[in-house]
Amino acid sequence: MRVSRALVSVSDKTGLEDFARGLADAGITIVSTGGTAESLRSWGIDVVAVDEVTGHPEIMGGRVKTLHPRIHGGILGRAGHEGDAREMAENGIEPIDLVVVNLYPFEEWARRRGVSDDELIEQIDIGGPTLIRAAAKNHSRVGVVTSPDQYAEVLGELAAGDGELSPALRRRLAGAAFLRTASYDAAISSWFAEADEDEGFPASLLMGFDKAMDLSYGENPHQRGAYYTERGARTHLLARVEQLHGKALSFNNLFDLDAARGVLAEFELPACVIVKHNNPCGVAVGSDVRTAYERARDCDPVSAYGGVIAVNRPVDPELGELLAGTFVEVLCAPGFDEAALASLTRKPNTRLMLNDERRRTNAGERDLRRVVGGVLVQDRDAESEDRSGMTVVTDRAPTEAEWGDLLFAWRVAKHVKSNAIVLARDLVTVGVGAGQMSRVDSVRLSLDKAQSPVAGAVLASDAFFPFADGPEAAVRAGVTAIIQPGGSIRDDEVFAACDAAGVAMVVTGRRHFRH
Repeated sequence: MRVSRALVSVSDKTGLEDFARGLADAGITIVSTGGTAESLRSWGIDVVAVDEVTGHPEIMGGRVKTLHPRIHGGILGRAGHEGDAREMAENGIEPIDLVVVNLYPFEEWARRRGVSDDELIEQIDIGGPTLIRAAAKNHSRVGVVTSPDQYAEVLGELAAGDGELSPALRRRLAGAAFLRTASYDAAISSWFAEADEDEGFPASLLMGFDKAMDLSYGENPHQRGAYYTERGARTHLLARVEQLHGKALSFNNLFDLDAARGVLAEFELPACVIVKHNNPCGVAVGSDVRTAYERARDCDPVSAYGGVIAVNRPVDPELGELLAGTFVEVLCAPGFDEAALASLTRKPNTRLMLNDERRRTNAGERDLRRVVGGVLVQDRDAESEDRSGMTVVTDRAPTEAEWGDLLFAWRVAKHVKSNAIVLARDLVTVGVGAGQMSRVDSVRLSLDKAQSPVAGAVLASDAFFPFADGPEAAVRAGVTAIIQPGGSIRDDEVFAACDAAGVAMVVTGRRHFRH
């Protein structure tokens, strides 16, 4: 069936002039609403106003304009249906063959700061989703366009098909339309759920995601992979992040980059985080970013080879030349000196990521873990305890230098997979024990991996010590202070072991498991 009449009502007017002109040149009558009609007329494109079709003005500040039988009857009337055709004729309803609608920008407004509830509610589109759903339901006759990205293909088919859209395209557009309205409603639902977060988790969880990119494969070559961003989120992993150089990002690159940026966000001083297989293998702060990198690398040079590196200061020429001499999968920084770029781009595969994101992560964002047939949901573990809420449980209190190292190690341990043990000295990780099934094994692993003497180092444990064997092993190696959540039925034994060795122990009262 030839497209003769199109309804066009869009908030995002990207590409609209050329698209509407293409419709008009194809002899298609354009019916339009308020602001869209004004734009089209300003471009010299003939428009039939919606109120001319309905015989009723737009009312309530534009809240009611297309909700009328002469609009929805024109969209929902079925081809070849005698009853529909008769009723359309009796009521003066003309068919509408193409619906071009994109929605009020609720998701964009939800990301803005300082927007009141009343202002945001006005960005909840009513007529738009109704038009889209009606057209998609009747896709056997009607085409529905919901994104400027679809304009070129639609115009191409209209030109090639003598004004007709193929059934295959109409069906594909309909599927995209229902996906759009579903994700739109999910963003709105999520906003309401966040506003009522004191009520706990909602009975149903609706989330909308848009594909940002296809990935070469998943964790392994036989698995497909893609990266999606959540609708309505203020920011995401690659928001305001530009790839300056290197191969395309992989699934594992993104997973490790997320881990590296999470650790880096814990520090204000010049810092470097090196991640391998989603665990930090080296973390350090320093007087400058080059020093921080060298100290982080020296924690575990073998693991650092081929790692994902994130720094919170621009890469200077010296650091650029230093990094150019090793194998780096991904380097993420808030800036790159021109000389540093010249050095780093000598390696064709190194992925250089310019991170210009300064916004905080999404308030109230939840952590989701996929399981067979479902999903586990929890609050994101985003808080970091400070010294004022911690308790010294041994006769000896930490020195000020030990306190600094303890707090540093505690912040790193939160990002290490359980059971997690972090050794640190002078604001540098000395050894990291991750992912062991017993805590004492994580202690032993952290000691085994230490590349420098452990004497004088401190230790952080993400959860309590079930027995005194873990602290005792650390003390024998020279650890002088320990921080842990406490809460074991054998806490008294653990505290006593530290007291006997003259080792200071601090209890935080909160654990940070990360499976």
